[in-house]
Amino acid sequence: MIPLGLKETKEVDFAVSIQDFICEHYGEDSSLYEKEIKELTELRQAMRTPSRNQAGLELLMEYYNQLYYLDQRFFPLHRNLGVHFHWYDSLTGVPSCQRTLAFEKGSVLFNIGALYTQIGARQDRSATAGIDRAIDAFQRAAGAFNYLKENFSNAPSLDMSCPSLCMLVRLMVAQVQECVFERVILTTQDTHFTSQLSLAQEAARVSDVYLLVHQTMTQPLMKDYVPFSWASMVQVKSEHFRALSHYYAAVALCDHTSAAADDDDDEEEKEQEEADEEAEKAFLQFYINVPAEPTLIQVLQDAEKRRKLGKAHLRRAVIRHEEAMRVHGLCKILRKMDILQDVLSLAHKRSLDKYSELDREDDFDETAEAPEIQSQTHIKPDITPPNFSTVQVTDIFQRLGPLSVFCARSRWGPVRVICLQRGEGGLGLTLRGDSPVLVAGVVPGGCAAEAGLREGDYIVAVDGEDCKWSKHSEVVQMLKNCGNRGVELSVITLHSHDTQADRRTIMLSNSSDKENTRQQRLLGAAKGQSSASLLNWNRKKKREGSGLSKRLGSTFSLSFGSLRDTEAMY
Repeated sequence: MIPLGLKETKEVDFAVSIQDFICEHYGEDSSLYEKEIKELTELRQAMRTPSRNQAGLELLMEYYNQLYYLDQRFFPLHRNLGVHFHWYDSLTGVPSCQRTLAFEKGSVLFNIGALYTQIGARQDRSATAGIDRAIDAFQRAAGAFNYLKENFSNAPSLDMSCPSLCMLVRLMVAQVQECVFERVILTTQDTHFTSQLSLAQEAARVSDVYLLVHQTMTQPLMKDYVPFSWASMVQVKSEHFRALSHYYAAVALCDHTSAAADDDDDEEEKEQEEADEEAEKAFLQFYINVPAEPTLIQVLQDAEKRRKLGKAHLRRAVIRHEEAMRVHGLCKILRKMDILQDVLSLAHKRSLDKYSELDREDDFDETAEAPEIQSQTHIKPDITPPNFSTVQVTDIFQRLGPLSVFCARSRWGPVRVICLQRGEGGLGLTLRGDSPVLVAGVVPGGCAAEAGLREGDYIVAVDGEDCKWSKHSEVVQMLKNCGNRGVELSVITLHSHDTQADRRTIMLSNSSDKENTRQQRLLGAAKGQSSASLLNWNRKKKREGSGLSKRLGSTFSLSFGSLRDTEAMY
């Protein structure tokens, strides 16, 4: 099997850029987040060299999921964070560098697919359990590459370009089909006519899919990019499995016996006749173009005709085996693979020996050309898309607050401290929502209004106690506990965006690509959170109606149409 090497990457120093952004954008002391920055740095460092097993896959997926939060926290749409991501092409080692997090995320996803190919290639396929594990791994590799192809555009490196990813998907599907054939070989215990025909069609199917891969590899853009050993291996397999399909067709024809006319046992005769009917039906669907003379029914009923047709199949098998061995001999790397050499030689010898058995001295007629076999499979490969929800992660920088407000796309003023003293009519404010709680209304002339509290403010602390993540009921209880001594609220206000660039940012923050929306759902992101394109180097947007939409005076606030919290006056 052909495994794929992982993309390599340089170290990335997040510290300075993230610290500056925390100070500038969030208005907090960045030194308080040294632990989080260190955790992120260590996670990326570990991701560079994952173990070649399930634990390594989970590590890559953990970092991939964490990049969603990183994008929301520190990568605003209208400017770059200043972090450079260096990755190397998996086949050529050519370096690429970009400042967009999409490049980082796409490269990690590529490595997830590449790691699946290595896990699949390492399985022991001498037993069905190992074959099943290999099938699962190659299907997941195909799913990762296909997902990357569908969600990323204009890749900076050739290994993540659309033609390359198409080739990789087809290669993985072909390797799955080869594993399916190996499974059929292991589980087929009988030598019945229909069973051998089925093996021949399975082998023809493997040959067809490898031929498609080879055609993809020889396209202009891929021809000089794909390793010669890969193209040679794929061509060898296409020829080898085509030869096997003709060999099993010959075995089916030459070992087949029809019902005995003088059988004394009526029950056995009936069973044999049913078997012959089944064989006849299978044989009629065996070839792409059915020969006119002799008819397939005549071939089944005449041992000599079966022998001649079987001999024709073996002749084609020997020719295909010899072509596979010729292509193998042209590649220096393949010549070093002793096991491959042995497999090809043994298969060639087996076909030659069978041909010798069927060959007779009185065969003066030229051997007829065997018809092309109709490829068919009983187990169609699946392309299994990556399921990132299997690895749950917690936002490393969750102390900054809920993403619904505290993200790189939002802009707010400095924290204001409001001192409230309960009056006869209470505090004079209306609260709504959770994490953070929103001041939905302020009573004109009331305590809150006189203290400077405004509609649309978010409460981030009560008496110095952080409540960015607090529920509505928890904040209410804090206010009730203040009694007559008063309470000190720390609040922020989300601002409108006046400049043209900022207006564009709001427009983009209301847009979302399908992958980021999906990941937001999988990671359990906060309700109302806007998500911007993370996947495209060239941003491809589609409009969505959620996000920062409800205007409250001169401020923006999240729409709470989906929230069920009761709005109450305090």
